[in-house]
Amino acid sequence: MSEGAVQSHVEIDDVALYRRICGLKDVNIRTIERILDVRIIPRGNTLIINSSREKAARAETLLHVMTDFLHLKDKVYEFDEFDIRYLATTIANGGIIDTEELNRLKITIPESGRVISPRTLNQARYVSCIQKYPITLSVGPAGTGKTYLAVAVALQHLLNGRVERIILTRPAVEAGESLGFLPGDLVQKINPYLRPLYDALFDFLGFERVTKLVEKGSIEIAPLAYMRGRTLNRSFIILDEGQNTTVSQMKMFLTRLGASSRIVISGDVTQIDIEKPKKSGLLNAMKVLRGIDEIALVEFSKEDICRHPIVEKIVAAYDHHAKTE
Repeated sequence: MSEGAVQSHVEIDDVALYRRICGLKDVNIRTIERILDVRIIPRGNTLIINSSREKAARAETLLHVMTDFLHLKDKVYEFDEFDIRYLATTIANGGIIDTEELNRLKITIPESGRVISPRTLNQARYVSCIQKYPITLSVGPAGTGKTYLAVAVALQHLLNGRVERIILTRPAVEAGESLGFLPGDLVQKINPYLRPLYDALFDFLGFERVTKLVEKGSIEIAPLAYMRGRTLNRSFIILDEGQNTTVSQMKMFLTRLGASSRIVISGDVTQIDIEKPKKSGLLNAMKVLRGIDEIALVEFSKEDICRHPIVEKIVAAYDHHAKTE
């Protein structure tokens, strides 16, 4: 050991648990070493940590968190690269991981039996807010689960009879494109803009079941411009790409909320495509509504990105470039 280094030991009696913590060919251990700047030697049922006292303590904490995490999962669950990166990075930054909170808020989809669990503390807070508050605003980069988790909770509510319909809406604003240039009727024109919402629905229930729910009216496509004048009772309404609404559109949309309904608004305030970005309805709502107790605001960061690991690097690179321009 180098001067100033310490050695600590973490023993794991359960052989299967020990193997899942180390990962195939110790891939999890190598990731932990890289992120926490420690050296970990697997030996028998013991992990020997060599590093400075502070870094070794963090690694020991992480290994205990991983053990607690697996105790709450089923016996076939394996850590993937995102799990390890998220847990290790959070602990390296001084954060505290509540494994029970991550596992408590499971979303079970009736019919398909799919079970979705939040993968980060922000995602857990997001799901909790959607369940608790009539209106939830969420902002953050692509890949943080804003749309996916909102659709999961919406389907749970619909299929359990807590609401009568799901309404999916999104402002038809894209860089360099216009709805008028797209072929087909109104629904056909708006469908491409709602593709991320449909993708989530199909993932949970399958194409045929979702199609039947759409035909029945239980899932409705509602272009934002056509929401004016409606009162939406017993509905779960999801507004995607909220950053591309105007202030007047956002006010109109929020005031559609009726009895026994939920509204979830998601957006990425770094990707505003409207002509006057500073006039974004989502940015305005975050300021104007901040003091209302019944409205929750959840802010995601690049650490919550659950897509391919390179997506987080892409977001970070663009953020860095924007700051240096």
